[in-house]
Amino acid sequence: MAGSVTRLRWASGIMVALGAGHLALIGTLAWTDFAGWVDRGVWAAVPLLDETRNGLAFWAGPGSFGVPLVLLGCLTWHLAGRGTPPPAWLGWAVAAWCAVGGLLLVPSPFVAGVVAGALIVAAAREVTPRPGPPRA
Repeated sequence: MAGSVTRLRWASGIMVALGAGHLALIGTLAWTDFAGWVDRGVWAAVPLLDETRNGLAFWAGPGSFGVPLVLLGCLTWHLAGRGTPPPAWLGWAVAAWCAVGGLLLVPSPFVAGVVAGALIVAAAREVTPRPGPPRA
């Protein structure tokens, strides 16, 4: 049980770091776009109205998977504290998403997300009993 909690804590730390790092990086690079949204009003953030750099800033920033990845990392941390791992399918999904992203955006820190997904799968398999033949 202690091993699964440690795995989940590492996985959650990786996910929070990836999501927050992504948001911090795009926030730094596209700060003028974000500040422009404040000047022009909230509708300026809608990428359908402006398909140029404004749309890129939206989809790379607040519209990206950075925020949900941070939230998923926080949820994983919380569940680890309760001794309940997320389901293994979630780990597989995170690992697959990060593997595809890492292949498309080489070099990329997406590889760390594959590690986080694998840690979730390992923790889920350690805690969840496997179905087997009925005991007599």
